[in-house]
Amino acid sequence: MTAPTGAPKVAAIDCGTNSIRLLIASDGGRGNLVEYDRRLELVRLGEGVDATGAFSPAALERTFAACDQYAGAISEQGCDRVRFVATSAARDVSNRDAFAAGVRARLGVDPEVVPGTEEAALSFAGAMSGIEVTAEPVLVIDCGGGSTELVLGHRDGEGTPIVDRSVSLDIGSVRLRERFLHGDPPTAGEIDAARGLVCELLDAAQVDPGAAATVIGVAGTVTSLSAIHQDLTVYDRQKVHGSRLSRSDLAELASRLLSSTVDQVLTMGPLKRRRAEVICAGALIMAEIGSRMGAEQLIVSETDILDGIARRLLVG
Repeated sequence: MTAPTGAPKVAAIDCGTNSIRLLIASDGGRGNLVEYDRRLELVRLGEGVDATGAFSPAALERTFAACDQYAGAISEQGCDRVRFVATSAARDVSNRDAFAAGVRARLGVDPEVVPGTEEAALSFAGAMSGIEVTAEPVLVIDCGGGSTELVLGHRDGEGTPIVDRSVSLDIGSVRLRERFLHGDPPTAGEIDAARGLVCELLDAAQVDPGAAATVIGVAGTVTSLSAIHQDLTVYDRQKVHGSRLSRSDLAELASRLLSSTVDQVLTMGPLKRRRAEVICAGALIMAEIGSRMGAEQLIVSETDILDGIARRLLVG
C-alpha cells in the first residue's frame, strides 16, 4: 500500500521490560497504516528491576544505544510526530528521571509511562486493526517482560474497538524468570512456585479468558512461540501473523521450553539470546491462560501496541 503524497509520518516507540521497538508509519486510508520502518532491539531494560527497584547502568546504556539508532531512522524519514511509550518496567523505578533525561536527549520527547489501562487500550486497538474478527467478545493477551495485559472488548457499530474490561497483571517473562526460574533448565520446584503465582493472579483477575469467543495474542512471547511451533529457522512476519496456537500447543510448548537449557532453546527457532533466556517463563504464563480459554485456539497477531500508538498519533 502506498501513502498519499505528502502524508504525515509518525514514529511510535514502545519501550517494555525486555524490548524497545519502533514503527514509522503514515495513514494509508480506511484505517490502514503504511509502514516505512519497523524494528526491535532486545535491551532488557527491566533486568534486575524486580529485585533492586532501579534500572541498572548497563540496561540504561543498552536502551540509550537503541534510542540513538531510532533517532537516526526518525530523522531520515522526516517524521512529523514522535511518541515514546514506556510500560511495565518504568512504572515504579527509583531512577526514572535518569531514564527520562536520556530518552529526551536522544529523541527530543519525554517518555510517557502509561498505566496498565492505557497499555491495554493501545494493545487492543492495535491487535484489532490487523485481525479479522468474526465472533465477539474478543480477548487480547499482551504477555510482556514485566506484565501481562488481558483486554476484553468488542467493536461498536462504526467498527471502533471498545474495551469492556482489562487487567494488568504483574507477571511477565523477565519478571517471572528472575523471581522463580533460576535453573537452566528450571527445577520442578521452581516451576511449581512460578505456576502457583501465575494461577493465583489469574484466578483473582477481573477478566475471564473463558468469556471470549475470539482470543488474540500479541507481542514477543506469543510471536516467538508461533515461530518455534512452526519450526521457522528465519523469522517470517507473514507466516507468524494470523497463525494459530491451540490450548494443547501452548501446554506442549511450555513443557518443552521449561525442560530445556537456554542453549537448547536457541536451536528451536529464530530467537535472539535475550529472548531465549526468558521465553520459558512467558510460555508458562501463556499455557496457564490457554488452559482457561473458552476458544479452542489463540490467533497470533503481529499488529499490537505499536500500531495502536501510531494510529492515535495520526488521528490526534
